[in-house]
Amino acid sequence: MFGALDISTSALVAQRQRMTAISANMALRPVAVDPNSNPDDFRRRIVVFGTGDPSTGRSEGVHLERVEYEQTPFRKKWEPGHPFADQDGYVKYPNIDSSIEMINALEASRAYEANITAAEATKSMAQANLRLLA
Repeated sequence: MFGALDISTSALVAQRQRMTAISANMALRPVAVDPNSNPDDFRRRIVVFGTGDPSTGRSEGVHLERVEYEQTPFRKKWEPGHPFADQDGYVKYPNIDSSIEMINALEASRAYEANITAAEATKSMAQANLRLLA
């Protein structure tokens, strides 16, 4: 039973990390890319999950394996007066689609809810077992 709770907990943590990346993406969308900064600071973040728990060596559950940065070209918007405009008057913005991020947020939220339901079912089963043993 505790293994099932550990698995559900690992999934809850993973979905929370996914939602953090989605929130960061949404916050970056309207921000102009500073040409003097690291371009990865302005790229869309994509979380990649791995199976198991590397700290314990168990194969059950899920963990955040890495965060990747999407390498698609930045959006260009013509704003000749902007301080970050290039010689042609274009300013670069992160190539982040709000619709895709909202769909990903909805999916992460549903996965989070499903794992809470699984944890609650496991807890209910454990309580039923304790009542039978008492």
